Amino acid sequence: MSAAPKQFINRTSRRWQALPRRWRVACYVLVSFALCLAVLDRLNPITLDPPDESSIVLAEDGTPLRAYPSADGVWRHKVNAAEVSPYYIAALIQYEDRYFNVHPGVNPAALVRGAYQWISNGHIVSGGSTLSMQVVRLIDGQNERTLWGKAKQSVRALQLEAHYSKAKILDYYLNYAPMGGMVEGVEMGARTYFGKPAKKLSHAEAAMLAVLPQSPTRNRPDREPARAQAMRDKVLARMQSSGTWSPEIVADAKMERIVAQPPANISAAWLAPLAAERAKSENKRGTKAMQVVQTTIDANLQARIESLLQDRVRSLPPKASIAALVMENDSMFVRAYVGSADMHDAERSGHVDMTRAVRSPGSALKPFLYAMALDDGLVHSESLLSDAPQNFGGYAPGNFQSTFSGPISVTEALQRSLNVPAVDILERTQPIRFASRLRAGGLRLRMDEGASPNLSLILGGGGTTLEELVGAYRAFAVNGMAGKPRLSKDAPIVQNRMMSEGAAWIIRDILEGGSHPDKPAGDITSRPPFAWKTGTSFGFRDAWAVGVTDRYTIGIWLGRPDGTPNPGYFGANSAAPLARDIAAILPRSPQIRASRPATVTPQAICWPLGLSREQTPQPLCHQTRQAWLLNQTAPPTMAERANTQGLREVVWQEDKTGLRLTPACMQGANAQEIEIARWPNLLQPWLVEPVLSQSKPPAYKVGCAPKQSAKAGLVMHGIQLGSVVRAAPKRMTANPVVRVSLTTPAPKRAESVDTILNLTISGASGNVLWLLNGKVLATTQPSAVMKLPITQDGTYRLTATDAAGKFTFVEFSARGFVG
Repeated sequence: MSAAPKQFINRTSRRWQALPRRWRVACYVLVSFALCLAVLDRLNPITLDPPDESSIVLAEDGTPLRAYPSADGVWRHKVNAAEVSPYYIAALIQYEDRYFNVHPGVNPAALVRGAYQWISNGHIVSGGSTLSMQVVRLIDGQNERTLWGKAKQSVRALQLEAHYSKAKILDYYLNYAPMGGMVEGVEMGARTYFGKPAKKLSHAEAAMLAVLPQSPTRNRPDREPARAQAMRDKVLARMQSSGTWSPEIVADAKMERIVAQPPANISAAWLAPLAAERAKSENKRGTKAMQVVQTTIDANLQARIESLLQDRVRSLPPKASIAALVMENDSMFVRAYVGSADMHDAERSGHVDMTRAVRSPGSALKPFLYAMALDDGLVHSESLLSDAPQNFGGYAPGNFQSTFSGPISVTEALQRSLNVPAVDILERTQPIRFASRLRAGGLRLRMDEGASPNLSLILGGGGTTLEELVGAYRAFAVNGMAGKPRLSKDAPIVQNRMMSEGAAWIIRDILEGGSHPDKPAGDITSRPPFAWKTGTSFGFRDAWAVGVTDRYTIGIWLGRPDGTPNPGYFGANSAAPLARDIAAILPRSPQIRASRPATVTPQAICWPLGLSREQTPQPLCHQTRQAWLLNQTAPPTMAERANTQGLREVVWQEDKTGLRLTPACMQGANAQEIEIARWPNLLQPWLVEPVLSQSKPPAYKVGCAPKQSAKAGLVMHGIQLGSVVRAAPKRMTANPVVRVSLTTPAPKRAESVDTILNLTISGASGNVLWLLNGKVLATTQPSAVMKLPITQDGTYRLTATDAAGKFTFVEFSARGFVG
């Protein structure tokens, strides 16, 4: 060792020996005490981060959606002092520990005062506990009201203050202070007893919660309101006497009544419980600390929609439920998530989240099919379709109302959700291709095991979820891009091209009830336009309504979670009104619909050919319609399957007589070639004058008509065009009687019986399909008798068509029937 350190040690030793003995002993004692404290601190450490397996799921603004108790069943919601009302912080500090910010963990003056009171009264009157000492009791789980217990708490409080800041200690108390029952912390106490966050506590409520931990059982406002009020007023008096709150504030606070709900209602008060359950399960935090899961839910909108659904579900049959999903289009954030109308309703299977249940979408997929047909160049918005009985390789769909309309446009077919035109287009675009397009956009159709996509897909033959439908419908508001709804801001952004921007714009325009290029756009600022579509699955099992506004996509499902039919409840009469009500309460924004894409142009087109008016010779343009074209393409009317001739036909007409000639009789005649536009054969029964005459070629010149087989046309027997069918009086005969006349008036009678028409067809090829006023009646063998009962007055159009597309019809009226 060098000389310098030795000299330093020697000087220090001499100085230590020169000190009085009592000072050296005191130093030994202090050092020993410090060493003992250090050893004890190491052997019995104190921590403010205890394991806590409880969880809380929050809305976007921090509103709790649902809390989950810890393993010991305690309900708590962690906050910090900045998230608590300053009234509560002031009442707590002033009443419990006004020197909290300056003492080292214990307040010597308070301890002396407490000891004096104990000696004077023979029992502890005031323990002199600081907030730090109370936190120690919460950590250690001990509350010994003895001198030895207070001593241990004091030492532990000093230990606590040596390791943690005042802010950390205060936050611990705010979160773990007992509030009665299994409720801990000021935030959960405020929500449990007063139904509000701790940030919004009034002066009176703050005083109540400040004193509650002193005796959580005896001071509970829901069980002992009189005692709770007395204790609250004691705190208020302290706040006034200290000058913290003015006499006016305290007087107003004392006027508030103690009205609190019991903690037993805590589980029934949450918002979006099923969304919270999902968010919690998807949270990836692998820690035992309290999980605070943030969602994208708009608490105010969620509350309004839940209230709306709970009110609506009361009008539904038992066991029926409702689900709703609202997604913000730009961010794909889920703003409202109602998995069931009432989670606590076991009869309605309220615990089942129907936003994720796989169900048949019915006709809700039709907008995507028509968008695909637009992108394929198969149709434009006013293309001529055939809403008539058709057989697609053994599959013969009908419409929801069991009627047919004949000539129909794409716009009308989609707006009226007609089935036959949709199946027709699906066959031409191919079911497998359609299903693949949907899957690429994020909408996966689930089929029965071993089944492959077929024509029933467009009528609900595959399964999907409300969540996937909402994500897919986003495409109609965001330039053809579907997106996956996001319940968390941390969720990945997933969006896929579902259709072109132009096709999305046209379909949305149709669904909004528009598609009128010839009319100016209405005022869309007074109420946001809502483009929506309904769906009803087979047997009324599921009713749907899905639609978009500029800012949101809305989805509604209604039915029984167990899949039992719900007769009488379908998309249009149950789900659609609810979707429109939700659209009406959505937050307004200055955002307006995007302008029409450059790929979409207005154009006048002609029926029956479907081409633009500029491309169509005037004699071939029987009807003019205003259409939206995609990429300036006006595709012709789709070809008929059973007719290879096409809709344009060239014939020879004699100049002198205007009659039709054939090559065999044209010798020596002056004739010219003319072109006519025919309507599809399937639509012939629905055509009326003058359209019917326009599509017919000139009559043949005598001797020029080609020979036809006996079965060239259909002939209906049993009734004639213009007949009046009258009922026979019941008093005349017990058997039904038919009277068919054109002029004979019906006799007056008090009663009548049904009239049955016995009808037959000649010239039919294959089975005969009978329709009355567009509604399918029956299918008969070619020579069978069709018995048609007439039960009430009216005008009727009876049509018969065979497998080859030949048809005939008669129009008649009925008079004199009861009802």
